[in-house]
Amino acid sequence: MATISSTWYVFLPIILSLFPTTMCATVLQDLKNLHQPPGFNSTILSNCLNNPSLRYCSSSPMMDFDEIFKFTIVASHLCNESKNPNCVESFPKVDLRNRPSIAPLYLSFDFFWKYCPLSIMSIDFSNNSMKGGFPTEVFYCTQIQSLDLSLNAFSGDIPIQSFSSLTNLTSLNLSYNCFSESKLSDSQFFKRFNSSSFLHSGALLDPKKFTAKAVVLLVCLPILVIFMVISLVWLCFQRPDFLPSKLQRGRTFTPAILKAATEGFSDKNLVGMSDVVHIYKGMLRDGTEVKIEMYWDDIPRDSYRRFVEECKILSKLHHKNLVRVLGWCKSRKFRALITEWTREENVEMWLSGSGPPWNHRVKVLMGIVQCMRYMQKEWPEIDYELDTSSILLSDNTEPLISRFKVGDHNNNETKIHKFGVFVLEMILDKKFDGGDAEFVRYMRTLNPADLVQMIDERIEVTEANFYQVKQALSLGLMCVDQSNNEKPSLSMILNTVARAYKTCLFKPIK
Repeated sequence: MATISSTWYVFLPIILSLFPTTMCATVLQDLKNLHQPPGFNSTILSNCLNNPSLRYCSSSPMMDFDEIFKFTIVASHLCNESKNPNCVESFPKVDLRNRPSIAPLYLSFDFFWKYCPLSIMSIDFSNNSMKGGFPTEVFYCTQIQSLDLSLNAFSGDIPIQSFSSLTNLTSLNLSYNCFSESKLSDSQFFKRFNSSSFLHSGALLDPKKFTAKAVVLLVCLPILVIFMVISLVWLCFQRPDFLPSKLQRGRTFTPAILKAATEGFSDKNLVGMSDVVHIYKGMLRDGTEVKIEMYWDDIPRDSYRRFVEECKILSKLHHKNLVRVLGWCKSRKFRALITEWTREENVEMWLSGSGPPWNHRVKVLMGIVQCMRYMQKEWPEIDYELDTSSILLSDNTEPLISRFKVGDHNNNETKIHKFGVFVLEMILDKKFDGGDAEFVRYMRTLNPADLVQMIDERIEVTEANFYQVKQALSLGLMCVDQSNNEKPSLSMILNTVARAYKTCLFKPIK
């Protein structure tokens, strides 16, 4: 049995005399109530002169005598709790097995482990259900030969490198803990001991668990890859709106996108229907409000192909007075045209409802003429409707041509005739179909007073705007006059309307 250092021979009997030998007082009470005996400091200094190897002698920057005194009290308690045969003469072991009520307390006294007696060769804290990280305090006792921390709940990493200071350690037991899994088997530390030191410690790779993980990985990884590929394919063909914009398929919409945009084609989003077409209001994933015209007619495959080609062309149109075509959808059950959402008020409803003043009507005419000029220059192969029931109005009273047809190749005279009908309906208080030649001749014979009677009274014709109204009316008659072989050119129409529009700019156009 190792002999206690000379320090103990001198002051341990003095310490023990300060409290009953039955050790009835708790160690915490002793630490609080006991004070250093006379000559304690000089005894410590004398011992360091005689034996500099004592741990408290090397404390820096200077000795903490109060800490050393507390160390002696804890040491005396721990020596007795560990059932050492003669605590005055020897302290060979720290044995707190199966002592969960006091083991954590002694382990928390850093000052004791800092001055760990050189006589201690064995430390046993097993079967105490202690939690927390590895108790690194024991590494102060560099001389120990045996360490048992089994049957606890220590967790985290095992400080493998710190064990290099325990050169005399030959027996180690860390079994039945909750340490983090690490590659102990590949380290010199593991070769120094063996697997029995780490049974169910959590630190060793469990072959069964490893096999199970390998099987799961080999089975689940291909399934995951397949699932991801299927999901990506589904997104590409069903919901490309979830993909980055660069991966989306242009202006092609899918039934799944339209279903999501209309909340499952719900009745609350149905704004119009007939035997052939259902019109829905929808919202795309990016927040764009759209109008969806779904056609349920059964058409040949060639007609489907022509429908797609027409939609591709219409989607290229870009003018402020055109309803923007966003894309199309083709499925086995229906075909759909997707356009930007506009309010459902058309010019016919606008004229019969609010009775707009003249400057507002000129603004609408100006927008129509500008759009006609754009279509003539950029897309002469596309025909469009110009009647008051098909021209929609935006929120700021901009006219929007909403119906197109590709490949009709209507000549300019036909389009100018349509515009003339539109002008007359904008001015006169009647629906005009443009086919009454007698009406045109009759209008030309009217004097100014009678002409005013034919004009929509809600225009409120005044001396200031009468000339503009008369000029516009004459322009409309020139456009629809079948007897006139020379229709006014679009440039002439644009100049006439532009002059009226500039004059109206001096008045507020809302």
